[in-house]
Amino acid sequence: MSSQRQAPKTTNETLGEILAPELIHTQKTGVYRQLRELDDQDSTIAIINGRRTKIFASNDYLGLRRHPDLVAAAGDALGRYGTSAGASRLISGNCHLYGELEVKLAAFKNKEAALIFPTGYMANIGVLSSLAGPRDLVLMDRANHASLYDGCRLSGAKLRRFGHRDVERLQWLLEKNTDHRRRFVVTDGVFSADGDLAPLPQLAALAARHRCWLIVDDAHGTGVFGPQGRGTAAHFGVTAPVEIGTFSKALGGLGGFVAADRLTIDFLINKARPLIFTTGLPPATLAAASAAIDVILREPWRRERLLSSATRIRQKLAELGFDAMAGDSPIIPIMVGDEAAACRLADDCLEAGVFIPAVRHPTVPRNKARLRLTVSAAHTTADIDEMLAVISTIGQRHGLV
Repeated sequence: MSSQRQAPKTTNETLGEILAPELIHTQKTGVYRQLRELDDQDSTIAIINGRRTKIFASNDYLGLRRHPDLVAAAGDALGRYGTSAGASRLISGNCHLYGELEVKLAAFKNKEAALIFPTGYMANIGVLSSLAGPRDLVLMDRANHASLYDGCRLSGAKLRRFGHRDVERLQWLLEKNTDHRRRFVVTDGVFSADGDLAPLPQLAALAARHRCWLIVDDAHGTGVFGPQGRGTAAHFGVTAPVEIGTFSKALGGLGGFVAADRLTIDFLINKARPLIFTTGLPPATLAAASAAIDVILREPWRRERLLSSATRIRQKLAELGFDAMAGDSPIIPIMVGDEAAACRLADDCLEAGVFIPAVRHPTVPRNKARLRLTVSAAHTTADIDEMLAVISTIGQRHGLV
């Protein structure tokens, strides 16, 4: 009997071939995803598969990404500073536009200071992985964005989830989990899959009573809710010590930010790895974001039209017999249930010239698939009427109404 170990077996399989069974499983279970190419025409229309298509799938809530002020600001910065920051912010990529925009963001959010990250996802990861640690507790709404969960996992903190908007369960968790260095209550301001708002007055009261810190990811609320579009905390008249936002939704650009007290921001500058180890945003992107805040403050009609359109669409969908989730935001889920059925419904709408994507597991729980309709201030009454006519016809064909 030989004492020598046998050489490992060799294989000619590619990595893709090894992964193929998992990919096939996603196809069979209705959660397979693929990239879809769009030839963008304007804020509400694109060419998909060679066909002119109405888009009800965008986060460009205020219709700003083609606003002439944003385009001009970005163009001027592009001509002056070029296409890249050239380095991370802590090396040589901290253009003066950063500081100017951060001052504007802090004032917009009524905070002492603000800090910009390359994306909203990286802001969430950076904030949670820096502020929380292994001796801390993070309490999260189950419906929070994936980036918040990823940031918590990176932090090493203990994670406890409470049911969606379940304030009583959160209170119970706070009462039962007291032996931690720091405790954080973390929530979306507007939940991206359901389109409803967090109960921030109750969450803020609980956080104050139990001496923990409330963190609000206001990606979908900034620019949309509150006086002058200042966000969901302002909408409810409460204070969240830490507010996270993004330029990629209502502000029509790219990037993330956090607004808080000055010392917290200084701490993040020294600890947040997604900031420290990433090249800064191009100056043109910063200039566009700054211009977007000016437009939001100057053109309140955009927010008013947006919310009015969202209310009208919900009312019409209910009249047609759809199971559209209640809410106040421009995110309007139309519940279907089965993943494959949701995909077929979305495909038929697309074939009829209206793009409303199917959202499925793992973004939402299994058998909670839905069409996720989003409206923009750029949509006209005629756009909305056309969409409603299409989805009514397709819904009847699929037995949803």
